[in-house]
Amino acid sequence: MSNTTKSWLLLITLACIWGSSFILMKKGMFTVDGGDIFSSTQVGALRMLIASGVLLPFSIRAVRKLQSTKDLLFFSVVGFCGNFFPAFLFTYAETGISSGFAGMLNSFTPIFTIIIGFVIYKQRITSFQVGGTIIGTIGIILLINAGKSVSLNASIFHVLAIVLATFFYGVSLTTIKNKLQHYSSVDITSLAFLMVFVPALIAFFIFGTPSVILKNEHALEGLGYISILAIFGTAMAVFLFNGILSMSSALFASSVTYFIPVVAVIIGFFFKESLSWGQIASMFVVLAGVITANYGHLLINTKKSL
Repeated sequence: MSNTTKSWLLLITLACIWGSSFILMKKGMFTVDGGDIFSSTQVGALRMLIASGVLLPFSIRAVRKLQSTKDLLFFSVVGFCGNFFPAFLFTYAETGISSGFAGMLNSFTPIFTIIIGFVIYKQRITSFQVGGTIIGTIGIILLINAGKSVSLNASIFHVLAIVLATFFYGVSLTTIKNKLQHYSSVDITSLAFLMVFVPALIAFFIFGTPSVILKNEHALEGLGYISILAIFGTAMAVFLFNGILSMSSALFASSVTYFIPVVAVIIGFFFKESLSWGQIASMFVVLAGVITANYGHLLINTKKSL
């Protein structure tokens, strides 16, 4: 099997894992008939605690590779902005919106990455990136409006929670790119999760998670979904992503962003979640913006060479 074939298989697998994470969050909170299991904050705490616990052996090994104590600040930024805060924001959002809709909104991450890179790190921004950002913003506005007609429980705060989470993802990605490039992807992830291990443990107790585990008859069911989310959707996904990077370009690896919303929508539809044509159309507007921002220059160069 060629590296190209392996890369595509890993990419599709990774998209399925990350795309399914949205429905796993919801399954960790609610039973099939809509009954409560864990609260949104408890799911967030459990996800972070389990994931950081699984990665702890790698974290201990990565500590030995720490090149500067100053880097601990950047690892904290990645740990909290790239993992801890979004874990709670996404679960809160899914108390009011569908997992498919959440997956759509997640596609705005690359746009925030471009904006933050330009504003904070003074990275050069092209006309395609400006145009793509504008198109993506229009798509997000359309998505917000389309979502209002689908879920009676949704509010602007549920939508903005995911928008804020994608902003945090942008902060994390630009921090890695500009401050932690001298570390491997595995070390970055391991040390970032080490930074949130204690806060996750504290949150586990503060939000009353042990009580739910002991008293709720559906706790094991919910814990099973959350464990899958934490182990496969977080820890294992990192190793898959590293595998793609080792066999292909970073540009190819980043294209997983465009498959995640599609997987999330398909899985949400399978679980009979409400979905409108307006949401689907709006998602394509967002994706058009992301593709324009990231690949617009390649399309122009291809046309010139023909």
